[in-house]
Amino acid sequence: MAKVADIGSKRLINLAPDAWVQWVTQRPEVVAKEILGSEFQWISRETDVLVKAYSATHGDFLVLNELQLRYTAQMPLRMRAYTALAQERYRLPTYPVLINILPPPPTLTIVNSYEQEFLGLRAIQDYRVINLWEIDAEIVFQQPLPSLLPFVPILRGGGEVSVVQRALQTLRADAQLNQLESLLAFFASFVLDTPLVQQIMRWDMAVLRESPWYQEIEQRGIQQGARRQLIRVLEQRFGEIPHEVEVRLEGKNVEQLETLMDSAIAVSSLDEFVVILST
Repeated sequence: MAKVADIGSKRLINLAPDAWVQWVTQRPEVVAKEILGSEFQWISRETDVLVKAYSATHGDFLVLNELQLRYTAQMPLRMRAYTALAQERYRLPTYPVLINILPPPPTLTIVNSYEQEFLGLRAIQDYRVINLWEIDAEIVFQQPLPSLLPFVPILRGGGEVSVVQRALQTLRADAQLNQLESLLAFFASFVLDTPLVQQIMRWDMAVLRESPWYQEIEQRGIQQGARRQLIRVLEQRFGEIPHEVEVRLEGKNVEQLETLMDSAIAVSSLDEFVVILST
C-alpha cells in the first residue's frame, strides 16, 4: 500500500520541481534547489510544500505552495501565518502561492490577500492564487507539467474522456508516474460517471484512502452534512435564515457545528443564536 506522501503534494511537486516553480511564479528563469521541511513546531500539513528556489535576478528565495482541496474563509490568515513562519525560519524572501483544486461554495469569494487593521496598525499579506478549474488542461501536456497530470479531469477542457485517457497514457508510460493513476481516477470521478472511470483505468481505493485529498473530501462531506442539518434546524425554528449567517457557518469545523446545534435547539430566538455565533 502506498504511503500518504506517495500521492501527496510533496510527491507531486517533486516530480518536476523546476517546471513547477516556473509555472507558479510565471518566471521561466527560476529553478528549484531543494524541497524544505514545512513543519513549524505544532503546525504540520500534508498540503503545504516549501521549495527553495533561485533566479539570477532575485537570488535564493522560498516558494510556499499551499494546495487546498477547496478554498475556505480561513485561507488568507493561514497564508499570512505560513509565509511569516517560513521567512522567519529560513531567513529568505518568500513567494506564497495558493492552489485551489475544486471550486468553493458560491457563498465564498476567493481573495488573494490578507489585510487587517487594529488600533491603527495594519497587517497585509499578498499571495498568488491559482484556481485549477481555470487552467487549460492542454498546458499540462505542452509545457509539460507532470505534477498536474492527476488533476487533468478537473482542469478547463480536461473532463472529456479522450483527454483523461491521454493523461492516463502519459502516466502509464513513465514508471515514476504510474502510481498516480489512482489519484487521476479520483479526480476523474468528479466529472465522469464512476462506471466509466472504472472502465478506463484502475481504481485502487486502498491507495486513495491513504491520500490527503481523499481524507479531506471525507471530512468535508461530514462537515457540510452537519452544516446543512444545523441550517435546517434553524429554519424549522425561526423561518428563513439570513445569507450572512449561512456564510459565517461555512468555516466552522464539525465540533463547532455540533456545539452550535445544541445552541440552536436551546435558544429562543435567531438573534440569540447570532450572538452565540459571534462569540
